Parts: sequence; C-alpha cells; structure tokens
Amino acid sequence: MTLQIFSQVALTCKDPVATERFYTKHFGFKRARVAKLPDGDQIVFIKMGDSAFYFELFKAKEERSVAPPINDGPQYPSVRHLAFKVNNVDAKLAEMGDDAKITLGPLNFDDYIPGWRTVWIADLDGNIVEISQGFADQDNIPPLEAD
Repeated sequence: MTLQIFSQVALTCKDPVATERFYTKHFGFKRARVAKLPDGDQIVFIKMGDSAFYFELFKAKEERSVAPPINDGPQYPSVRHLAFKVNNVDAKLAEMGDDAKITLGPLNFDDYIPGWRTVWIADLDGNIVEISQGFADQDNIPPLEAD
C-alpha cells in the first residue's frame, strides 16, 4: 500500500496575499511556493510550520453566491470549518486582538470532553475557523451508530 497523507486545503480568496498574512501571523504558516498560471494568475502555497500540510490560495474570480457562514459553519453539505489546536483559547484570542472576528463562543465542552474549550472566528473571506484547546482522542471508541 502506498503511503497517503492529508496534504492541503485549497482556499479561494478575495486577496490571497492578505489571506497569507492572516494565516502566517496567527497560525504559523509560511510561504512555500508560488505557481504562475498560464492566465497570469498565481497560486500561493503556504505551509504550516515544518509539517506537510499546506493551504493553496487561489484568487477569487467571482463573488460569493451564498450568505457567509455564521456560528460554527454552514449547516448544508460543505466544509463546515477549519480548525486549529492551541494551548489556551483565551490567550490566542488576546494575541489576535481585532483580527479575531468571533462568530460563536468561546464555549466550554467539559460535559463531552473534560478541558475542551472552543471559539469560532471568521477569516478575511468569512471562512469559519475553530480554535480549540483540550481536545483529546477517546479511549475505547464506540462503533459508529447508524441514523
């Protein structure tokens, strides 16, 4: 079997350079590559630290056709939100200052996972980003229940 990893998420952005600055400043991404396209556009690849995970940033060519998501993300079939773990949600919000456009929370989920605390924010294009602390994998994972 060939090794496969989750490697990237492609984001369509109003301003890829501003989006790059946001994720570089707040989540540790760095520019890894710029690919020039035949039509003159470019794709900016930003990499999360030393991991093998990238955001691929494309310039938007049209306006959003649906309302921007709210709370923790869309309720219809879609990518609901992007998510990052931090040591302390409140400290991260303080560090982000006015760049943290909160859409929901912060909320504590101790009833589900002790120590789990989460907030959802909107990035520059209105994509929902979850920032959480304390999430841990479950011991003795139950089987999936059908609806």
